[in-house]
Amino acid sequence: MGCIFAAIALAVPRVMMFLAFIFTGWFGRSFDTQVWPILGFLFMPYTTLAYMAAMLNNNHVLSGGWLALFIVAVIIDAGHWGGGGATYRRKSKNP
Repeated sequence: MGCIFAAIALAVPRVMMFLAFIFTGWFGRSFDTQVWPILGFLFMPYTTLAYMAAMLNNNHVLSGGWLALFIVAVIIDAGHWGGGGATYRRKSKNP
């Protein structure tokens, strides 16, 4: 069952976040406020999922392999922003 969750999270992270919110209490145990999960859903879904996994599995400490996973998720989310800008500039130069 865990592999199914991981596959969904990698393919469509916002769907996984929605499913986790509806069917589990992971968000309540991982975050102190409701603002961060909402912002994470809108802007950085992979980072939010990585942080949630780290908080649930590592006793609310972001260290070791969970820190590495979190950093990779930040890079992936930031790469989506940069990739969109590069594509826009490339399209606007060649009409």
